[in-house]
Amino acid sequence: MFDIEYKGGNALVISTKKAKLITDPKISLIGLKDLSTKDAIELATDERFALASPDAMLNIEGPGEYEVADFSIRGVAVERHIDAETGKKQATMYRVEIGDVRMAIIGNINDNVTEDQLEELGVVDMIILPVGGGGYTLDGVKATKLVRKIDAKVVIPVHYADSSIHYEVPQDELDLFYKEFSGEVEKTAKLKIKSASSLPLVPTIYEITRS
Repeated sequence: MFDIEYKGGNALVISTKKAKLITDPKISLIGLKDLSTKDAIELATDERFALASPDAMLNIEGPGEYEVADFSIRGVAVERHIDAETGKKQATMYRVEIGDVRMAIIGNINDNVTEDQLEELGVVDMIILPVGGGGYTLDGVKATKLVRKIDAKVVIPVHYADSSIHYEVPQDELDLFYKEFSGEVEKTAKLKIKSASSLPLVPTIYEITRS
């Protein structure tokens, strides 16, 4: 069992009884207060969003396999959206396993994810990905295509327009992703996951209120 809280940008706090995993905690880049990763697992999809705190339980900033507390993590190298013309793989997407639940955590990547990269990522039940577009990250159309390729049943959108956040470029409203994806939508302050068997059988978007 674990909880997911949304903090803005690509930042989330995923909590089990034993530990916390915090993604892309350097949210001062978008005008918010950086998240403390003391005694937590810090996971960065891009080095720009990492704090690399010496007080963290573990800092993860790239490809590889990691086992820590309740989390089994695999990182796969991918292109950043802003580096689309270079072909360099400077971002990382992750598969995070907690018990029998497998989730993909996608950052600001180019949408040209290959079949080999998807195979390396593996089968997942949930996907967390940006949808704001603006030439900076995936937009609603490209995010929808990636979700369908991965075939996850639970979708958690992040990195979309928010009047309290100062993104480097304007981001699309979340409604644009909803119109493109056309799935069930559930809104919650905190998403609680018990097990894989508790997940919905049809594709469902969970909009987690930023806290």
